[in-house]
Amino acid sequence: MAQESFLQQNFAARIGGTSFGKDTKIYKFEKIKRAKRAAAAEHPGVELIDMGVGEPDDMAFPAVVARLTEECAKWENRTYADNGCAEFKQAAVRYMKALYGVDLDADTEIVHAIGSKSALTLLPSCFINPGDITILTVPGYGVMGTWTEYLGGEVVKLPLLEENNFLPDLESLTAEQCSRAKLLYLNYPNNPTGACATAEFFSKTVAFAKKHNILIVSDAAYAPLNFKGKPLSILSIPGAKDCCVELHSMSKGFNMTGWRLSWVCGNALAVKAFATVKDNADSGQFLAIQKAACAALDDQARITPEISAKYERRLTSMVETLKKLGFNAKVPGGSFYLYVKAPKATADGLQFASGEEFSQWLIKTKLISSVPWDDAGHFVRFSATFVARGGREEEDRVLAEFSRRLGDCKFVF
Repeated sequence: MAQESFLQQNFAARIGGTSFGKDTKIYKFEKIKRAKRAAAAEHPGVELIDMGVGEPDDMAFPAVVARLTEECAKWENRTYADNGCAEFKQAAVRYMKALYGVDLDADTEIVHAIGSKSALTLLPSCFINPGDITILTVPGYGVMGTWTEYLGGEVVKLPLLEENNFLPDLESLTAEQCSRAKLLYLNYPNNPTGACATAEFFSKTVAFAKKHNILIVSDAAYAPLNFKGKPLSILSIPGAKDCCVELHSMSKGFNMTGWRLSWVCGNALAVKAFATVKDNADSGQFLAIQKAACAALDDQARITPEISAKYERRLTSMVETLKKLGFNAKVPGGSFYLYVKAPKATADGLQFASGEEFSQWLIKTKLISSVPWDDAGHFVRFSATFVARGGREEEDRVLAEFSRRLGDCKFVF
């Protein structure tokens, strides 16, 4: 037997310590990948309908790509970007005013990040000491919670329940939890539920945060993809800048996922703290990408509605199919996700104990990929980001086939 490396004793406890690399547990996204490979091998030549992936299927708009090409060739864009360029910050300020009615100071209230995920990893370093609490909503994106625990903090999870319109019950927190909480993570429109926050909810949350001296971190990555009314920023709520920062992204509303560009804006002191930590973590996103993004931000009135309309059209068709099968499905308020309760069984006696079991069955027997969520009830998430080139292919190759493959199913709920 080979001698164990000394490194095995040196790994940090936060990633498993001496047990790092020895964990045999298979996480749900790895299970999905394995099931997809097995289904493809068992059914060669049959296309898997991938409604699990959560990233846009189209490229950035041609004018944005052309601007990137132009900026890449400029000598002055070769250098470190550090905490960003003025052009991008000013474009983001114009965008926030035009779409959300939010006024920002480009010098003190906004700074870029290399994607929202990167920002969520760095924000806890600005605020969390051992014993401090970050409040997360579940199901959801857990990156900020992971880093909170890395820093010796604790995570309190608030379930998003259908009966509460997938909004967290802040009043369920104890006085002790509120006294130790430093950060409250919100994400609306929400991944995975597709729910949207209301101005009333945001107002109550701002009042709650002020009362308990908590910073709200509003992840607004999906905010432009709004199907009901005008997109909403928490920073449009009176007094929100006293206790909020908001993350916006080029990924979802502009088809620029792989470009890795976002920004943190809001409370000036919190933005300054983030910029300080960020300056010790990265050297900024490529200046050509930042400057190309300006073209997208200044054309948001054309770009984002076109993208949003595509997802709403797809989700409407998916809802029609699922409703015929007994799912309590409805078009969400925003995002590109459809979140539905998993069936308990099929009429012929097959049982599903969880969303994960149903999701695995869908992949293996119907070659339809989804993502299960069993954090607050048994649900699955279908994404409208499947690859299709144009409306005809979208309808005929994907959505009609989605309906056909599920057409003979009889589910028990």
